[in-house]
Amino acid sequence: MAAVSMRSRSRSMELSPEEERILIRDIALAAEANSKEGDIFYLLTQRWWQHWIDYVNQDQPNNPNDASFVSEHYDSAGSSTLKRPAGIDNSDLIYDAASADTNSGIDIHDTLLEGRDYVLLPQEVWNQLHTWYGGGPTLPRKVISSGLSQTEMAVEVYPLRLQLLVMPKGDRSIIRISKKETIAELHRRACDIFDLSMEQVCIWDYYGRRKHALMNDMDKTLDDANIQMDQDILVEVLNPVNGGLSATKGASRSYSVELIQSQGLIARELDTPYGTIGVSTRGSSCGLTGLQNLGNTCFMNSAIQCLVHTPEFARYFREDYHQEINWQNPLGMVGELALAFGELLRKLWAPGRTPVAPRPFKTKLARFAPQFSGYNQHDSQELLAFLLDGLHEDLNRVKHKPYIKSRDADGRPDEDVADEYWANHIARNDSIIVDVCQGQYKSTLVCPICNKVSVTFDPFMYLSLPLQSTTTRTMTVTVFTCDGSALPSACTVTVPKQGRCRDLIQMLSNASSVKHTEKLLLVEIQHHMVQRFLEDPLISLSTIKDDDHLAAFKVPKLANTKYLQLIHRRREQGNSDSQITSGWKPYGTPLVLPISCDDEIIGGNILMMVHKMLSPMLRTKSLERTKISGVMSATEGSDPSVDLCSGEACTDSVVSNSANKDITSSKPVSSLELPLQLVGENNTCTDLWVGVEKAIRLASSSTSILIYVDWSQKFLEKYDTHYLENLPEVFKYGPVTKKARTEPLSLYTCLEAFLREEPLVPEDMWYCPQCKERRQASKKLDLWRLPEVLVIHLKRFSYSRSMKHKLETFVDFPIHDFDLTNYVASKKNARRQLYELYALTNHIGGMGSGHYTAHIKLLDENRWYSFDDSCVSPINEEEVKSGAAYVLFYRRVATEDADASC
Repeated sequence: MAAVSMRSRSRSMELSPEEERILIRDIALAAEANSKEGDIFYLLTQRWWQHWIDYVNQDQPNNPNDASFVSEHYDSAGSSTLKRPAGIDNSDLIYDAASADTNSGIDIHDTLLEGRDYVLLPQEVWNQLHTWYGGGPTLPRKVISSGLSQTEMAVEVYPLRLQLLVMPKGDRSIIRISKKETIAELHRRACDIFDLSMEQVCIWDYYGRRKHALMNDMDKTLDDANIQMDQDILVEVLNPVNGGLSATKGASRSYSVELIQSQGLIARELDTPYGTIGVSTRGSSCGLTGLQNLGNTCFMNSAIQCLVHTPEFARYFREDYHQEINWQNPLGMVGELALAFGELLRKLWAPGRTPVAPRPFKTKLARFAPQFSGYNQHDSQELLAFLLDGLHEDLNRVKHKPYIKSRDADGRPDEDVADEYWANHIARNDSIIVDVCQGQYKSTLVCPICNKVSVTFDPFMYLSLPLQSTTTRTMTVTVFTCDGSALPSACTVTVPKQGRCRDLIQMLSNASSVKHTEKLLLVEIQHHMVQRFLEDPLISLSTIKDDDHLAAFKVPKLANTKYLQLIHRRREQGNSDSQITSGWKPYGTPLVLPISCDDEIIGGNILMMVHKMLSPMLRTKSLERTKISGVMSATEGSDPSVDLCSGEACTDSVVSNSANKDITSSKPVSSLELPLQLVGENNTCTDLWVGVEKAIRLASSSTSILIYVDWSQKFLEKYDTHYLENLPEVFKYGPVTKKARTEPLSLYTCLEAFLREEPLVPEDMWYCPQCKERRQASKKLDLWRLPEVLVIHLKRFSYSRSMKHKLETFVDFPIHDFDLTNYVASKKNARRQLYELYALTNHIGGMGSGHYTAHIKLLDENRWYSFDDSCVSPINEEEVKSGAAYVLFYRRVATEDADASC
């Protein structure tokens, strides 16, 4: 290999820098003319590329090279000749190759930018440079079709990164795969990684850790299946066999979802001395450009997209607005915020679909609003309020604000007072923001002592509407005992709606009489498997939905434990191609028992624990056939201290009850010989009855022990397992309260609550000019003047001294014909006040780990799109409404009587 490299270098030394430049130019132009889908481009570090550009252009006149950069590469002898570059070194583009996951290949950094960190070279150009200089590593990327019409060409710099999760074992692996690959290829890759056969697995779209769709259309692409970057894929093993599920191939480094870059970045044209290299983005629709997430900046991206897609703002900032910038306004940002926003808006409306990195805007934002600096998550509505106010001050047409003292109404007609207040406001505040977004409401205060009435008319930029909600919720959890002392029972308790798991556990412990030597282990069950252990007492109850299934296990307080998961299976039969197929499939509720790691774990001990836990479900007739009177008392719960064992390793059943000490049996207790299989490291199943006296070795990394119990018809007749089959939902809507509980909260109801008369809070009392005292006056708001664009903020976040939480209330908001006519107190104009929704931001998740997106209607296309950071995709209008809606943007609908504004 070294000899080949030396020969290549020897041949390349025969070429002058000028000859290298001309040859690469010709190869690049030929490659660009023939570029098509499926071509391969290569990433090359910008640092090395710039060195080579400087090297081959050093003899060109008017060379624009930076002298300080060039001097670093001159020969030490003081020659004016620029050094020839060393071998290609792409190490600054990749993570540590030695620790990279072999399934995902060499992973490049998530935040690379073309032109700043790397360039994209056609295969022929890369091959020639690599022949001359050698080095690496090689980072090939494929050209794929892109855009809504699938006619644009893009280099897929960041293929999909997917996490494969194998159930029931729990192994995982991260892979890189093109979004243009088929579902069949995903199946093949998953089976290769985990040593499975295609017949063994079902693969699910597991977005948000929920089964969305079975991925069984093998010819469909991952792009068509709407598979997203960094999402989970569930590989469900239907009938595990020996030798399957390799646990050694799934390890991979962790990653941050917030720092991912867009899938399928479109290559920019490279600005080189001899032309362009890359894939064109001409012909793209305007207004469909995403914003890169710079690290928890989804709150900013969603708000910006709604503003830039407000038609009045889009027109204003795409024209020459510089003459309206107020450079001297002490309340503004000397025009810098408006300039940064205008530049960003123009980029987002430019042709092409390459996601824009809003770093310059983020820098300006942090400068003038330090509360939004850094890369923590923030409230999108708070940012929106700052932007609207900041842009207004930067674009305020009033250069010198006059001082105007407002007068009280003093019995004058409301119309006259309102117009006076509005004229005074406009005399000091006049901008595109005021023209589009500002309205006016009437505020009436009444003193509870002297009945003094104060009326003012104040401007508003948006309306913050409260969400009505209850403070408690009922939750049903099935409680199991591990000592065989009682049958499973459903327990319903009332807990704080915004409480924590510790609140639920405390209420369950009180209701189910948990002893001081015991504790409750809370788990979430999905698809007959343990989905998660709810051991963290601070987990918010809002993460537990009404249709979830929970189980709680009374377990002894032990230190250093692992959990034994008992998964029930039964045989299911079906016809396929005229032959009968059968297999064991999970069913019912898995059971959980603690195992002390301080003692040696023996198979026989596990058998006894399992039989003890299941003993309350033994049918009476089965017990009679055992002819062991002591066993009867134990299974009925009268003596939970009885140890039950069976099989060849335990031929005597000893009962601790003193009245039955001499009762033994020389035969195995056949009614208790449940087939139990231990699931090993490679998902191999070992019969626990075979090595009942042997110690069980567990991997130190394993947090739980998996046991299958296979229920044949024979054992289903001996045990009453219906207690395991019908796990109730956390909350089941009953027939009486169903209408009241499921009826969504109307946006009109929220508006009425906002306008309802109510007393001021004690912390915000009003100074009555007649009493000369601070009074807890009653306050009433009325809408008086509505803007062209009405922004409505749904107050989902609630804050108190000790905690903050989010309301998940579903608000039914109109998309069309939002009629506010009857809510406007001013009757000066009889014009109907109709609005139509054109944009909204969504907040998904909880307070600390939420994510913001935007839904926006392109008015020219009359079509809705989802803007999720870099990803922009079309959606149906039916998908716009959801419980995640946070800030709504409405635009006035022109009516026949629109000859005057309100």
